[in-house]
Amino acid sequence: MAKGGGNRSRLLLVLLLVSSLFLITLDLRGVNVASTIRGGVATALSPVENLFSKIFSPFGRFTTDLRNLGQSNSKIADLTSEINKLKAKDIVDQDMIGQLNQLKNVLDLAGRGGYKVVAARVINRGSAATFKQTITIDVGSKNGVSKNMTVISDSGLVGVVRSVTNNSAIVLLMSDPTFKIGVRIAGTQSIGVISGQGGNSYLLQLLDATGEIKVGDALVARGSSGGRPFVPGVPVGIVTTVQSNASSITQNADVVGISDLGSIGVVAVVISPPNDDPRDSLVPKPKPTVTVYVTPTPTPTPSK
Repeated sequence: MAKGGGNRSRLLLVLLLVSSLFLITLDLRGVNVASTIRGGVATALSPVENLFSKIFSPFGRFTTDLRNLGQSNSKIADLTSEINKLKAKDIVDQDMIGQLNQLKNVLDLAGRGGYKVVAARVINRGSAATFKQTITIDVGSKNGVSKNMTVISDSGLVGVVRSVTNNSAIVLLMSDPTFKIGVRIAGTQSIGVISGQGGNSYLLQLLDATGEIKVGDALVARGSSGGRPFVPGVPVGIVTTVQSNASSITQNADVVGISDLGSIGVVAVVISPPNDDPRDSLVPKPKPTVTVYVTPTPTPTPSK
């Protein structure tokens, strides 16, 4: 009996967590749901399975307006606190904690970029019908998602929405060989085009004859007219190798994608572009070099 009671307690804690996340996202939209929740909780509590279904389902279907960065930072801090409590209590598995961390970070990236987003969970990978590299997400037209919208992860670009149903959407990943996006080199602002090659390695073709590519250069999306299919400022990749070829008219380079497309579980669809181009503000900052000073231990003088 004690074991069964412990399992029920763990389930209740998980339900309370997901419920609080749902309320946080509604609060970001300015929706006052306190009175509605109070009236509906009593009915929802029976049976437990029904409660779980009703509360957990909205986890992947919340709309977050992150125009107000100060407000979003407060909510992200709340979410960070919840994650830390879960880690301390060890009441959920690592997959759940990983998704919560991705959610927190994607909201942070969207907030800093001024993007209005709809967050979603990845529910399927691949498309047997098209043989393209895709993911399916659990938001659709009823959530404001439509074709040719940018999709981002907690690190940067994921791809673009290619088709939409009422409750889901298929996203063409940037790794697909047919995928191309105009980019800028952060700092120098030289312009180029990145092409997918089927994995996490991409080809950069520099279109600026006077520009220069260097290993370590960060690339961000130039943005499209009206923000479709690409909004500006989204991190895309990092240059790993510069291809030297004197006979080539354009400069080429190998690029590693900024997003690990194989491990993403939570993404965000950008519903509308920012009022102002974020420029290079979303480029990941290099980790500071830690200098360790070692003080030599004095050699004891032998006694005479």
